[in-house]
Amino acid sequence: MSDTIYALSSGALPAAIGIIRMSGPAAGSALASLAGGLPPERMPVVRKLRDHEGDTLDVALVLWFPGRRTATGEDLVELHCHGGRAVVAAVLNALAAIPGLREAEPGEFTRRAFLNGRVDLAEAEGLGDLLSAETELQRRGAMQAAGGAVSRRIDEWRSRVLVLAAAVEAVIDFADEDDVAALPDDFTAKVAELAGEIRQVAARREAERLRDGVRVVLAGPPNAGKSSLFNALLSDDAAIVTDVAGTTRDVLERPIALGGVPFILIDTAGVRDEGAEAIEAMGIERARRVIAEGHLVLWLGAPADAPEGSIVIRAKADLDDSSDLGDGQAVSVVTGLGLTELIDTLIERGRGVLPPVDRIGFNRRQKQCALEAASCLDQVDTRSDLLIAAENLRLARSALDRLVGRDSTEEMLDALFGQFCIGK
Repeated sequence: MSDTIYALSSGALPAAIGIIRMSGPAAGSALASLAGGLPPERMPVVRKLRDHEGDTLDVALVLWFPGRRTATGEDLVELHCHGGRAVVAAVLNALAAIPGLREAEPGEFTRRAFLNGRVDLAEAEGLGDLLSAETELQRRGAMQAAGGAVSRRIDEWRSRVLVLAAAVEAVIDFADEDDVAALPDDFTAKVAELAGEIRQVAARREAERLRDGVRVVLAGPPNAGKSSLFNALLSDDAAIVTDVAGTTRDVLERPIALGGVPFILIDTAGVRDEGAEAIEAMGIERARRVIAEGHLVLWLGAPADAPEGSIVIRAKADLDDSSDLGDGQAVSVVTGLGLTELIDTLIERGRGVLPPVDRIGFNRRQKQCALEAASCLDQVDTRSDLLIAAENLRLARSALDRLVGRDSTEEMLDALFGQFCIGK
C-alpha cells in the first residue's frame, strides 16, 4: 500500500460540510501543498487551501494524523470544507493533480484499517451493517459487531483453545518429566464446555435476518384481498388491485419498518389448484416457494388451508354482516378495522424472529467458522493419539482465526469491502 488515496467521506452534496479524507504515505505532503504547511498533529486548524497555481480553493478546517495510531493505521488527513458541489469538486481536482495520489475504491479506507490491524474482519462486517442500518434494531445489532463485542468473544475462545493446546503439547514434549506427566483432570470437561459454548452462540438466529428484514408473505386464494392489504400496510399503491381473479401473477417485495422492526412484505399470486392459465400457474408455483421460505405468513383464506404457524387474516371484514367474524384476525383496508392490531401482531412476532440485539450473533460466514471450530473440539480425544488431539485443537484455532479474518482470502475481502461506499 505505497500509494495514497483520497475521497469525499461525508454525505451527499450540497451539504453544510464536505469532509475529504486522505490516507497513505503522501497524505502529509499533499496537505502541506494545499495548506501551505503541516498543522500541529491531531489539532483542528483553519487554513486556506490553494491549488498548484496558488488559487484559493476554500477556507477549511484541516486535521493531520500521522503514524499508525489512526483510523486506517497510516498517515491520515481530513479536510472539512464547505459542502458546495463546486468547492468539493475543486479540492478533489487539486488532489488528483498531485503525483502519488489516486481516488479511493469502495471500502478502501476500511480495508486498509483491516490490513493494518486497526479492525478485524468481524468488526468490518459489523461496520458494513451499521452503514446500511435503517432501523434502531439494525443499528443496535450492528453495533455489537462493529464495537468489537464479537471479536472479544472470539479472542476469549481462542485463548482458551491455546491453553488447552499448550497442555497437550506439554504432555507430548515432556512426558518423561516428573512434573508434567498427564493432562489436567478437568481437561476433557473444559474442551466440551468450550465446544458447547460456541455452539450455543452459533445456534442463535443469523445476523442476516436483522440486516435483511423479516420476510412477511401475504398468501391465500385469488381475490382474497392480499394486494389491498399489502398496499395498506405500505401506505402505497405498490400492487395493482382489481376484481379480476389472478391479477397478481408474480412475487412483489417491498421493505418497510414497523415499530423499529425491519420487514420485507411479499405479495404473491392467489393460490388455487384449478383454473389457472400458464402464466398464472407459474406465479402460483413461485408463491408456494415463497410461502415455504417466509418467516411469517399472513394467510387470507380458509383457516383449514392455512400453512402451519401462519397468522390467519379475515380480510374484507367490512363486507361481513355478522358480528361474529369467525376464525382469524378481522381486517378491513376500507374502514381500517384491525390494521393497528395486525401491525402490533407483526411487530411482536417479528421481534421473535430476529436475533437478540443485546447479545452477539453470527452471520452465515461466521456461523460456519464457529461450527467448524466446535466440530474440531468434539474430535479432541485424549484417550488415543495426543498428536491427533493437538492437530484438532490447531484446526479449531484456525477456524476461529478465519472468523475474525486472521486467515482471509483476497476474493472474500473484495466481496466485503466492495459493498462499502467510496469514502469508507
